[in-house]
Amino acid sequence: MKVVVLTGPESTGKSWLAAGLQERFGGLRVDEYVRWFMEQNPRDTCLNDIPDIARGQLQWEDHARAQQPRLLILDTHLLSNILWSQTLFGDCPTWLEPQLLARHYDLHLLLSPEQIDWTDDGQRCQPQLSERLAFFQATRDWLEQHKQPLQIIQGDWDERRSLAFEAVARLMAD
Repeated sequence: MKVVVLTGPESTGKSWLAAGLQERFGGLRVDEYVRWFMEQNPRDTCLNDIPDIARGQLQWEDHARAQQPRLLILDTHLLSNILWSQTLFGDCPTWLEPQLLARHYDLHLLLSPEQIDWTDDGQRCQPQLSERLAFFQATRDWLEQHKQPLQIIQGDWDERRSLAFEAVARLMAD
């Protein structure tokens, strides 16, 4: 089983690419639990919600891993929960990082916020490019610090799709 994670700032095409990768390569896709959580709890999310959101994401991921697909595509993982918790609340439950590091991921597709417009979908909160660039850099720093395999995805929509498809094709050929 190969595990690919789409990560990075909001409004960069992660969900769109996850769906495209699944259509092109097959496999299982795990969506963002936090979106479901926010739909079920239509209020401002708080620090006390982070453990429930993280546990939900892990449950969805573990359920998919148990099925042993040839390719597992994760629209996000705990790194987003960690960074959003720190960004929004200045704190994060300490158990999230060890849980993240205990899992194996073959490739992180890190999406850049540059060259595409931010889209408000009612759940997003970083309309300023500078905010999204800071989130991108924090994600990159964490992945590099923990020696996680990553490929930066940037450019317009066609370039993003092409770069992502090429990276996953290389991974699947290994």
